[in-house]
This record gives sequence, structure tokens and C-alpha cells, in this order.
Amino acid sequence: MPPEELIHHAFQALEHAHAPYSGYAVGAALLCEDGTVYSGCNVENASYGLTNCAERSAFFSAVSNGRKTFRALAIAASRAPTPYPCGACRQVLAEFCDPGFEVYIADGDSFSTITLGELLPHSFDFGESHA
Repeated sequence: MPPEELIHHAFQALEHAHAPYSGYAVGAALLCEDGTVYSGCNVENASYGLTNCAERSAFFSAVSNGRKTFRALAIAASRAPTPYPCGACRQVLAEFCDPGFEVYIADGDSFSTITLGELLPHSFDFGESHA
């Protein structure tokens, strides 16, 4: 799937965002290895720590439906600033994706591509020794 098509899915997802506190609607679209796309949006809460980001919403939906291998992620926002993933989302991506995993960041009418390794060069990992 071309990046532009995945970004289109992300823009569609942001239409479902619940962002009454920040006014910053975000949508994400996750392309699975089998070609399936799972979308997510940010869902804010008055208790801000309970807010869930669009990226995690998309990943959790995909994993809940049995998907564990992914090709790319697109992120779009309703306005500035550019919607780079937060630290928690970067760590969730690292749980499932290798450092070369591509993330497409929509910025107005254009987009940039960044790898997970660039976003999170030193992710937390239990390594081979975990039980």
C-alpha cells in the first residue's frame, strides 16, 4: 500500500477522535503484514493520564484481533504541531517492530518518513534473558 493511502486512512480515523480538552485530534493507521489496516484515534479523558493516543489505539486494536506483524504506520493530526509519537507510543512500537519500521508523519499536504530506530534509538528491552 502506498504511504499516501495509509495516510488517508489516518485522516479518516482522526474524525473519530475525542479531544475536548486539547482540541488536538489525531488519527493513526497501522498496516499489518497481511495487508489489513487497523485505525485508531486519540481518546482524551478529564483525568489526563487515562488518555489513549491514536497510535496505541491502532496497535491495541490490531493485537486484539490477532495481528502481531506490521509493515508501516501513518499518523495525522487536525492541526499543528506535527504529530510525532509520544514516548509511550514509541515504546509500544518497539515491542512489535524492528528499528527499520517506517512511520509516515502527515504534515499539511505533505508527509515525512521516519524509522522507529530514529524515533527511539535506545528502546527498553528485556533481551534474551527474560522468562
